[in-house]
Amino acid sequence: MPVFDFNNTPENAKEPECTYEVFYSSVSQTSPEHPILILDNHAGQLKHHTSGMFTNPIRKTAFEFKGTDGTASADIVKIDARFVSLLKWLGESHINVRLSGADTEEGYAVYKIREIAFGGAGKLSAEDGFLQFMIERLLSSDAPSEDIPDEEEEESGDSMKLTSIQSITDFMNCAGRTLPDNIRLWARRNLAVARSQEVSAEERRHAQRALSIMMNIQWKGNYFPSVDPDEAKRILDEELYGMERVKQRIIETIIQINRTHTLPAYGLLLIGPAGTGKSQIAYAVARILKLPWTTLDMSSINDPEQLTGSSRIYANAKPGIIMDAFSMAGESNLVFIINELDKAASGKGNGNPADVLLTLLDNLGFTDNYIECMIPTVGVYPIATANDKEQISAPLMSRFAVIEIPDYTPEEKKVIFSRYALPKVLRRIGMREDECTLTPDGLEAVIDLHRNTSGIRDLEQAAEHIAANALYQIEVNHVEQVRFDSAMVKELLG
Repeated sequence: MPVFDFNNTPENAKEPECTYEVFYSSVSQTSPEHPILILDNHAGQLKHHTSGMFTNPIRKTAFEFKGTDGTASADIVKIDARFVSLLKWLGESHINVRLSGADTEEGYAVYKIREIAFGGAGKLSAEDGFLQFMIERLLSSDAPSEDIPDEEEEESGDSMKLTSIQSITDFMNCAGRTLPDNIRLWARRNLAVARSQEVSAEERRHAQRALSIMMNIQWKGNYFPSVDPDEAKRILDEELYGMERVKQRIIETIIQINRTHTLPAYGLLLIGPAGTGKSQIAYAVARILKLPWTTLDMSSINDPEQLTGSSRIYANAKPGIIMDAFSMAGESNLVFIINELDKAASGKGNGNPADVLLTLLDNLGFTDNYIECMIPTVGVYPIATANDKEQISAPLMSRFAVIEIPDYTPEEKKVIFSRYALPKVLRRIGMREDECTLTPDGLEAVIDLHRNTSGIRDLEQAAEHIAANALYQIEVNHVEQVRFDSAMVKELLG
């Protein structure tokens, strides 16, 4: 097992002896069984909530605290590889901390580190939130590779002295290895620009803004847990009545994750009439995959720059909608719901927005003109919706598994209206189901009035109208219940 040695001593000084070993873990929650580090506690002086300070880990003694006979010290025995840089930063920054831990056979197992105010006894420091943010990010990352060399030392000093720049610098020092290689190098370059006095204030502002966006996104790996088919079917049943073949086709597409633990090679393209539940299916798939989701409405996009962002050479430059989506989600693995894909082919002459989508859909990476960095897209699962597949270009179609959503039959509409749409409205406005009912011919009249409409959106509006009328009669005319027959339905909705 490798041993890390932070050797900053002069050549003629005695070689320091590192007291700890590094272990590799990918657990996302710490506990006495899965600690951040283990301290030597043979003297038995370390207790739960011991306060003290990490010294620079080049020394044998790595944690100092107030013991029974004055200042005591404890060697670090083991450290989770993800936290080596964090402990080095805590020591070099002389940050006062409180440890939560438990005695084990190996030593004092530390599973929580909190920053406390100097002279404040057990009072937490105002900066503890930043420390917990970094610990959370480190826990959500994989263990670093054993052969990754130490990062080059950061240049000393920070001429801007801005809290946000300092926070980004600290994060890079402590958790930089959790970032993809290209983003880590990009961040170091932009940090140099944000600090520099040799560039304009505008360039520094743009660099700082871009860093803030990128550092607040959790850049996750491309491993995805298995999908439970029964749970997936239950979620789809909640959003979609009938259409068993459609549900099976959706599960067939995403169930590939169970063997590969990567996202399917193709996204989903849901094609069908308006109101057939395409968007609800997309949200349901996001729930099945347990991923955050974001939406992109192609009907409102007429310039590729809206997607790709604008160059920093402009004073009012900003990131594009796609980059904003990553920022809002807060992580790189997400479901991208592209509404009205059939509207993506039209532009104002500045280029075709559909061409921009191709780079996103190919999972080869996406570059935003403002960020100026290749964004990994291996964790992006696209789900598109459209009404007319004839308006979608062949290159776009080839990036999806196409699933056509048929319109509902009259019999299916009856079931949806009587069992789902109307009861849902009654629950929402606080009415009992027996207060608003329909006769069989009244239900037939509702369906007949909407025989030429696609989907169920108009049926849901009809349910709203009928329930509102029933409530009006109960409250104003003081009747106990209302039962709508064919004539009443036709008079109300006709």
